[in-house]
Amino acid sequence: MTFDPMEYMKGIQQLLVSDKKRIGFLCGAGTSLAKKNPFTRNVPAVKIMTENVVNELKNNSMYAAAIKEIEEEISESKFNIESFLSNVEEKKNIIGRGRLNGLNKEQFVELAKEIQKLIHKEVSIHESITKADYGNMVHNDFAKWIVKAERQYPVEIFTTNYDFLFEMGLENNDVAYFDGFTGSYRPFFLSELVDGFYYLPRQTKLWKIHGSLGWKIDEDKRVVRAYSDEKDILIYPSISKYENSKKLPYTALMDRLCNYLKQSDSVLFVCGYSFSDEHINERILSGIRGESTSHIYVLFYDIYWDGNNKKYSFTEEHELAQIALSNNRISVLACRNAVIGGQYGEWRLKREPDIDDTINVNLYFDEDAPQKDDVPLKQEQKGNEEWSGKGEFILPDFAKFVNFLQSMIY
Repeated sequence: MTFDPMEYMKGIQQLLVSDKKRIGFLCGAGTSLAKKNPFTRNVPAVKIMTENVVNELKNNSMYAAAIKEIEEEISESKFNIESFLSNVEEKKNIIGRGRLNGLNKEQFVELAKEIQKLIHKEVSIHESITKADYGNMVHNDFAKWIVKAERQYPVEIFTTNYDFLFEMGLENNDVAYFDGFTGSYRPFFLSELVDGFYYLPRQTKLWKIHGSLGWKIDEDKRVVRAYSDEKDILIYPSISKYENSKKLPYTALMDRLCNYLKQSDSVLFVCGYSFSDEHINERILSGIRGESTSHIYVLFYDIYWDGNNKKYSFTEEHELAQIALSNNRISVLACRNAVIGGQYGEWRLKREPDIDDTINVNLYFDEDAPQKDDVPLKQEQKGNEEWSGKGEFILPDFAKFVNFLQSMIY
């Protein structure tokens, strides 16, 4: 089975150009990693963040030996910031009066707090961004598209990210947006306004479903917005995020994601999110049940490196592929393969693009170089190369996707 990216992307372009559809975006950690160019300031990837946090903690002799043991328990291939924090929180909850990894309960409590404090520091990228950096920000370009894309319904952005990158991009481009908070002296979150669109119905919506820098719980148990510090309330990446997501304000924001998908003619583009959070997946799947005509397009970045070899993880057996194969209203667009209409297949152009097509095709597809099997890759070829039509779909890179969005604004 093959899918022609030229044919398929024409349909998506029509969706995005039309002002009749409700357009939403679910943005995961991958969108905060996106780089427009080498000068883009971004949040560190999971691997780098894990290294930064662990190296900082190992400077404290009390934790160094324990962290080494925990790394060995989890295994090198599975050890990351989420598995690390989950391991610490589980031990904190079961240890009682004993000791594990050389630490007692109080020390595990402090270690969990230190990990969270360092994660907070890693995502506080706004502290080092200057006005001169905005031109290099992907989120700034995304906000420019929102400004120019005249729509009947406001754009809705759901994000698991805590950072201020979306806010910075929107505010730098004078985009009026609503995030569930109201008030001026001490803005507070009001859950009934999240679905009550009689209030600011035309404004862009920004829903931070895992919390945000600057969110606090005040003495009246209200969620308020203030200056960001280590007391911010966030759903940190650990096993406890499932339980924390059932509390306010997160329940109201997750309900909004589900209700958005229940609206007819809603389209949700999923960017930088790998469907690894079951509490989010449950709401997504719940939202597309029933008679709604909504559709989800998952732009899935599945590239990984095995030494110097570039590989792709999205096979027919992949967990996300299985979700889409059983639901026609979810399309997964990975880098070499896709699931569309409940079928798994490979990206492949039906015909070689002409000069007029090439400019448009290059926005979303990188064709493989033509070659014959008996010609070495580095040897000059004689003009008799074989064109395969195969290539890499590039929109799972959020920076490329934003560039694609901007290409439709005249």
